[in-house]
Amino acid sequence: MEWTGARYADRPTAEVHTWIAAAPAQVWTLVCDIELMPQVSPELRAVEWLDGWSGPALGARFVGRSKHEALGEWATTSHIVEYEPPRRLAWAVEDPQHPTAVWRFTLEPQDGGTLLSEWMQMGPARSGLSFAIDRMPEKEQKIVFVRMREFETNMTLALAEIKKLAESAGNSGEAGL
Repeated sequence: MEWTGARYADRPTAEVHTWIAAAPAQVWTLVCDIELMPQVSPELRAVEWLDGWSGPALGARFVGRSKHEALGEWATTSHIVEYEPPRRLAWAVEDPQHPTAVWRFTLEPQDGGTLLSEWMQMGPARSGLSFAIDRMPEKEQKIVFVRMREFETNMTLALAEIKKLAESAGNSGEAGL
């Protein structure tokens, strides 16, 4: 990620991609398993569906509990805002109309496998990062840049883990999880 000088109000985004030697339907099963996500994320510690949901659907909600060395521990409620099996899954954090962040997985058939992308947008609503910016407004661009780099790194690690799971499941002939 290059230095952009972005501020929080700019709604900065990050996106990473990986090609997986597995069919989109197989990758989709992994992407939709939110209970798998703490295993592939350096920050996310636990997730659970709310309101009796057991999987993604438009409007379904889940709570995620995260931990970061500098930011502490927190929990957020996310709302599924895009659900197009087996191509797209997105959720808005906190208020779906004015989220603190939006996250999206996109799957595309490619070369006999799947191109998996993860994208995120910071803001527009205030988040935990806003408190750090409030304390050091003169460092806002650096704070945003560092956090976006962390997101990019963490997303790259998550996609690598999903790739490993999908490809190993495909080789063993099992469905994955």
